[in-house]
Amino acid sequence: MPILSLAWKSLLNRRFTVMLTVFSIALSVALLLGVERLRDQTRASFANTISGTDLIVGARGGAVQLLLYSVFRMGDASNNLSWESYQAIARHPKVAWTVPMSLGDSHRGYRVLGTNGDYFEHYRYARKQALSFAQGTPFSDLYDAVLGAEVASALGYRLGDPIVLAHGASDVAFARHDDKPFRVVGILARTGTPVDRTVHVSLQGIEAIHVGWESGAPARGLSPSAERARTMDLTPEAITAILVGLKSRIATFQVQRYVNDYRAEPLTAILPGATLSQLWSLIGIAENALLIVSTFVVVVGLFGMLTAVLTSLNERRREMAILRSVGARPGHVFALVMGESGVLTLFGVALGFTLLHVLLFVAQPILENQFGISIAIGAPSLYEISLLGIICASGILIGAIPAYRAYKLSLADGLSVRV
Repeated sequence: MPILSLAWKSLLNRRFTVMLTVFSIALSVALLLGVERLRDQTRASFANTISGTDLIVGARGGAVQLLLYSVFRMGDASNNLSWESYQAIARHPKVAWTVPMSLGDSHRGYRVLGTNGDYFEHYRYARKQALSFAQGTPFSDLYDAVLGAEVASALGYRLGDPIVLAHGASDVAFARHDDKPFRVVGILARTGTPVDRTVHVSLQGIEAIHVGWESGAPARGLSPSAERARTMDLTPEAITAILVGLKSRIATFQVQRYVNDYRAEPLTAILPGATLSQLWSLIGIAENALLIVSTFVVVVGLFGMLTAVLTSLNERRREMAILRSVGARPGHVFALVMGESGVLTLFGVALGFTLLHVLLFVAQPILENQFGISIAIGAPSLYEISLLGIICASGILIGAIPAYRAYKLSLADGLSVRV
């Protein structure tokens, strides 16, 4: 205890240098924990993009490609599946519900999804959390549209505003369906998933705007008016993908095999959870790179502390010699310097953890609104505690270097006269 008291008083005597050292360690710790928490929450958010869906069915192709265009609205399908195949899958005795999806159009850079009312009833994200409306209701009319939270926020739309869809991903004048504008009837609450960046319309609405279109352009004189389209049979001929919910999880592989062996046309059924894990393994390299970089930042911070302590020893040669001359043993000097290093590290870790939570408190609403990432603010996880423990142990261990130097050289170095 006297040694710790002496170490504390010595640190107070060098408070400015000590504060800089502690702050550098705190920044390093905050960065490491921040990257780790961001990495963990991003992985959880990624895995929770879709839940409660047992299978996703699309045209024959790669599992990751099907997941990307059906869930993340990235890329395009290599082919569609027929409406007859959709109905056959929906009638399967082990299928509880299905959600048809038609993709391919866009609105000012955001993807358009054609579906039906079952989408709002059965689509789940996070831990089987249902979609909810911030404003309005689901679509009921042919030309109704429901916007994701990001679409409405970024483009400034309100209920009742008209919107014009465009054919394909590029919003150019000749590809716009401006003869059949839609009306915003609902805005979904933010989910932190690709749903926020999607414009939702009915399957019949998608069919209506494409009547009379050939090869990606309207055929002259064949495109009916918006009111004339209402009287037509708008049953889709083909759709892009199907979300499937089963009556029992036990039947998952049985229904998957039924779809993969479907004879009418080549189809693929994937398990969303397994494919999400496969996709994360492909893109998870970046998060490991971030963790490595932040780890090196912590190492640099600890070596900064080592430099500061070693530099202070050169200024404290007389102090160490006086301690030895009044009866302090070499072990006391060693413990003194080790205690200072331990105190610096502990204060740096505590300040870094506090700083992280302050920054998260400020940045949390910004991350949620701009990027759809929700980062929890709370007690550290077991993994974070282990990281903090490693940092504390490393700081104390590094302190052994200047402590050993003071232990060996304090008396001789302090009393010698240098010319």
